[in-house]
Amino acid sequence: MVLETNKIKKVDMNIVEVIKRDYKNFPHNQTYSIYGENVRFKDPIYDFNGLKRYQEMIGFLTKWFKNLKLDLHQISRTKEQIDTKWTMSWNSPLPWQPRISVSGRSELKLDENDLIISHIDYWDCSVWNVIRQHFF
Repeated sequence: MVLETNKIKKVDMNIVEVIKRDYKNFPHNQTYSIYGENVRFKDPIYDFNGLKRYQEMIGFLTKWFKNLKLDLHQISRTKEQIDTKWTMSWNSPLPWQPRISVSGRSELKLDENDLIISHIDYWDCSVWNVIRQHFF
């Protein structure tokens, strides 16, 4: 696959392979061209539409959190959806830099052109649990 400023110039890989690579590289060198312009993103904290806002959210994570890592445990595809199971971890910007970890799953809905039009994350823990990890 040839990449040009995170755009797919010529697709030699299918979207599942691109997603696997993006998870491995997260949050750097993400392939934003696999998302529709008005993609919906939702998780327990965020809920918005738009590729630009999605890119800004990734930029925010990169700026504020250290040692971001996204481990992909499972990925499967049906015609209209890709499902992933993952664990994301990072060090928070507190003086003691606690290591935070959240496991969950994502549902990525695809349009007829194999663009992701909806990315919904479900966490295996509550937001309160994530906050508690900063102190206990």
